[in-house]
Amino acid sequence: MNNKFRCNCPITSALDILGDRWTLVIIKQMLIEGKKTFKDFSESEEAIATNILSSRLKMLEEFNIITKEKLLNNNKTNIYTLTQKGIALTPIIVELCIWGDVNMRDFQPEMIDGEYMDALKNNKEKSILELQKKYLEKTDSKKNKKR
Repeated sequence: MNNKFRCNCPITSALDILGDRWTLVIIKQMLIEGKKTFKDFSESEEAIATNILSSRLKMLEEFNIITKEKLLNNNKTNIYTLTQKGIALTPIIVELCIWGDVNMRDFQPEMIDGEYMDALKNNKEKSILELQKKYLEKTDSKKNKKR
């Protein structure tokens, strides 16, 4: 793995890995939307270019934020899952969601709204724990089905 860090600052180091246009989008898609295959990501409304998607998935795997496994019955399809390090980004995803809702709605009035956003804003801690629990339940049940 190349040294991809500009300096010894924890914030800068985290942004060296997570601070591009796509990385947190991919993590959000996994955590909230349940995307897990290259096809899932490439067909999303965010329209990430396949070469960039490949690069980001590889980098996330190198830094142990995601893992990649083959399906038992389909050796061509890779399944990507968040590691504990990736799941630990949930509070950041939730905070960005709330910040975007509060500060970007004037610029993007079509942004999603409703009960989900209300729940995030009214009880961040509970929402974070629920997102993490749901993700782990989904991935655990899929792993058990593969065995």
